[in-house]
Amino acid sequence: MDKYDVIVVGGGPGGYVAAIRAAQLGGRVALVEKNELGGTCLNRGCIPSKTLLKHAEAIELIEKARGWGIETGPVTFSLKKMMARKNKVIETLRSGITSLLKKGKITVYNGEASVNQQKHVSIQLAEELKVIQGEKIIVATGGRPFLPPIPGMNEVDVHTSDTIFNLTEIPKSIVIVGGGVIGVEFASIFASLNTEVTIVEMGNRIIPSEDSDAAKLLQKILKKKKIRILVNKKVVSMSQDGEDKSIVIQSDDGKTKKLLCEEVLIAAGRKPNLSAIEKLDIRMNGLYIEVNEHMETNLEGIYAVGDIIGGWQLAHVASAEGLIAAANAVGMKERIDYKVIPRCVYTSPEIASVGMSEEQVKERRIPYRVEKYSLSSNGKAIAMDETDGFVKIMVEEQYGEILGVVMAGAHVTEMISQSSAFIYLEGTVDELANMIQPHPSISESLFEVAGAWKGMGIHT
Repeated sequence: MDKYDVIVVGGGPGGYVAAIRAAQLGGRVALVEKNELGGTCLNRGCIPSKTLLKHAEAIELIEKARGWGIETGPVTFSLKKMMARKNKVIETLRSGITSLLKKGKITVYNGEASVNQQKHVSIQLAEELKVIQGEKIIVATGGRPFLPPIPGMNEVDVHTSDTIFNLTEIPKSIVIVGGGVIGVEFASIFASLNTEVTIVEMGNRIIPSEDSDAAKLLQKILKKKKIRILVNKKVVSMSQDGEDKSIVIQSDDGKTKKLLCEEVLIAAGRKPNLSAIEKLDIRMNGLYIEVNEHMETNLEGIYAVGDIIGGWQLAHVASAEGLIAAANAVGMKERIDYKVIPRCVYTSPEIASVGMSEEQVKERRIPYRVEKYSLSSNGKAIAMDETDGFVKIMVEEQYGEILGVVMAGAHVTEMISQSSAFIYLEGTVDELANMIQPHPSISESLFEVAGAWKGMGIHT
């Protein structure tokens, strides 16, 4: 039986990063992945969706440029070519991961894993059952799309975020069940392709996990793009007649309405993939594996990271957890710190936030003041014709510590790291107001909003 210092089960952003770090720290490491390296994020999530969102941005830019005096002929779409580019991006990154694992002398097994109490990992390979043993195990098997128990759905050809990329033709209409991050991003993609898009959300607003001001702005912009948004609506049944799909939704008052569409996307969240640890007497926290601040489960030497432990369920969080688990698996004693977690929505406009939300600040009864600066006054935003957006900061009143930042606008997902650094280093609003920003830039809005908070704004 082959023995390893660390065996990582799952090759997504939590798993492969953990494997590389464990190898860097001197461990003999094996990684087991059932499907493709990179996990959901690379193959069926973050990367393919952002590639298609870039296509959507280009389409919208071409249309907008007509008003600038830049005119082209009719815009045409080739979904085949778009998907081919998406596949090329995935293959490039996947081969990069393969190279990194090879560089780290990490043994990779392509098969389905099962872990037992003795830290034996059984791997169902193509033609044999392979059993290996690890001194420490890191479980990073990710999650799967959650399918709510909707009557009739089993008889309807529905898509999830895992299968929607298999489309070969642009649908004339699509109903997206769920108005969270996944739902609004796909709504933006399909709207740019001239698909009739309807979002059905049970809650009272889209992206309920994000700042309410950002959600209101995004809803306004999506409606301008002719995306129909139905909130406070529950899907009560589905049916299919040939290629036509029917969805019955119900309002809070009990009234029902039927929606007809060509395609249906279920974007109702994800659930953990626990298949690899079914033989373990592992302690759970609801649906998820319970871990401590060292990413260790109740079973000594067995760690878990990523979507299977719940929490933020973001690729970069899974990677951060993987680094902590790997370090501890080879004998260190590191703790995870969730204080500074940037969150991004890649719609147009983009939304990015870090630190506490205003709702969280209120819940903790921290004395604070909030300030908001509109991008309609920002020179770079005006020049780019991207004035829909704002920057909002929550600041602790006594010492001026920045508690949270919310940004909505063009390219803010690339800018949020500046705010992350301020919060991570316990920066103050005075320091932010004194920091020289380049001109013209959208990042100047951070200078402006900090100055306005102090009552000394220049362009406010």
